[in-house]
Amino acid sequence: MELADRAVGFILSLISVTIFTYYTFWVIILPFVDSNHFIHRYFLPQEYAILIPVSAGVALLCFISIFIGYVMLKSKKKKA
Repeated sequence: MELADRAVGFILSLISVTIFTYYTFWVIILPFVDSNHFIHRYFLPQEYAILIPVSAGVALLCFISIFIGYVMLKSKKKKA
């Protein structure tokens, strides 16, 4: 089981580092590269650099709120 946990941890770390590197390059370095350079084909338009994290944050807050509400309703039914 320890080997499987390490493999999952390694894969999650690799995915996190990849996303962080991609996003950092996209937001910090890409604006300084000429707009006709071939590297721009591999990235979404700059507007999505804000839209995607904000949408993910809103979805996360909604999920957390629904989860907390579900747990509160479930614990209320147990007491009654």
